[in-house]
Amino acid sequence: MRRERVVVLALDGVYPFELGIPSRILGAADGRYEVITCSVDGRPVRTNADFGVTVEHGPEALATAGTVVIAPVAPSHLADEVSDDVLAALALIRPGTRIVSICTGAFVLAAAGLLDGRRATTHWQVADRFRRMFPRVDLDPDVLFVDDHPFLTSAGAASGVDICLHLVRKDHGSRLANSVARRCVVPPFRDGGQAQYIEQPVPEQGAASTAATRAWALERLDEPLTLADLSGHARMSQRTFARRFHDEVGLSPGRWLIQQRVVRARHLLETSDLTVDQIAGRVGFATGASLRQHLNAAIGVSPQAYRRTFQTAR
Repeated sequence: MRRERVVVLALDGVYPFELGIPSRILGAADGRYEVITCSVDGRPVRTNADFGVTVEHGPEALATAGTVVIAPVAPSHLADEVSDDVLAALALIRPGTRIVSICTGAFVLAAAGLLDGRRATTHWQVADRFRRMFPRVDLDPDVLFVDDHPFLTSAGAASGVDICLHLVRKDHGSRLANSVARRCVVPPFRDGGQAQYIEQPVPEQGAASTAATRAWALERLDEPLTLADLSGHARMSQRTFARRFHDEVGLSPGRWLIQQRVVRARHLLETSDLTVDQIAGRVGFATGASLRQHLNAAIGVSPQAYRRTFQTAR
């Protein structure tokens, strides 16, 4: 069995939690990955906590990687230019290597010019700062991660879990990714985007949740659900339901439905031999063309290309 070497680059000011995510998640994938950590000079790294981290490898490890992960640093360590030693370390990465950033790690890639003209994301709290510093990057602060191969960027903290599970899913299929998620006691796929984690006013006391209606809708994705259907199930006015839904999920009901239909379609593409038109009908898209449009908008590939990828992974 081929093991992919994943090299995590730790910089001064690194967040310890995020630094450990690749090793924890990818390390649970039945030996499919070898995860090692390096620094730009092979010396211990100062974290943003009250302890440092001793690493076993210097920057030369980056030249051996199939995937490189840039761990995030505290905002006080962010700059619009990268230091010479970081640039020298990044230059060791072989062409074509998959490069992943977690949270503010995107600042490192952007400062090195690697994300110019590409779609990317980072933590919502520093999104405005990122836009000012790197106007050539197409920043999407609403999503949990972006896969613009060979560069993958993720949002804050636990989004590092999401993107590592995405790597497992992309490389080896959903079955192994789901198994890894169960072992690590994390959801295999999180609904919504970053907006649901932005500070919101506290709902009025006794306010009803839309959770039950979301669960109800997931059982009926093949039906042409409308806002009236959803709000009627929740016994709210359409206006109240739409507002409360957005506060809880970070998306409009319509956008959430599309996202869930795409998720279901991806699962069927991975695990079944149904045609694109048959899958479209099962997940609530009117036609195969509609499924193609929404899948391409979500992940940038056609159903056929997506299926080929996961058939290979299986």
